[in-house]
Amino acid sequence: MSGASLMQLIDNENIYDKNQVQSGTVLAFDFGERRIGVAVGEHLIQSANPLVTIDNESNEVRFNTITALVNEWQPKLLIVGLPLSLDGSENEVTQLCKKFARRLNGRFNLPVMLVDERYSSAEASQLLNQTGIKGRAQKVMLDQVAAQTILRSYFDSLSR
Repeated sequence: MSGASLMQLIDNENIYDKNQVQSGTVLAFDFGERRIGVAVGEHLIQSANPLVTIDNESNEVRFNTITALVNEWQPKLLIVGLPLSLDGSENEVTQLCKKFARRLNGRFNLPVMLVDERYSSAEASQLLNQTGIKGRAQKVMLDQVAAQTILRSYFDSLSR
C-alpha cells in the first residue's frame, strides 16, 4: 500500500512523545458510517491483529465500546484510517472520519494518527479470500481486517 506515506497527527494536548508512543500498544480503527473495524498492535514487535467490529450506528454505543477497549488495552496511540478518493481528494466520509478522530483525541486524551487507507478494504478482502473466507462470510471480519491492514501500513511507514 503506497498511501501510508500520508499521515497526519491530531494531538490537541501536545502529549505525543515519540519514544513513549513507539514502545507501547496501539489501537487502529477502520471508520465507517455503519461499522468500525478495530485492530490492536504493539510497536516494539510491529504486530497487528484484528480485534473486533463495532456494528452499530449509535455514537453512544460506539464510544462505550471504544472506551472499554481503551481501558483494556491501554494504548499510547490511536490510528484512524483516512478514507480518501482514489485521486487523493477528500470526500464526505473523509470529513466524518476526521470528526471521529478529533473526538477520539478529545475523549481519551491520546494522540491520534490519521493514515491513508485507500486500498485497505480491497487488501483485507484479498487476505480473507486467501484464508478461504469468501463472499458474504467476509462481512463480519472485513472491517477489523481492514483496520489490521491500516495498522500494518502505519508500521511499514515507520521503517522507511
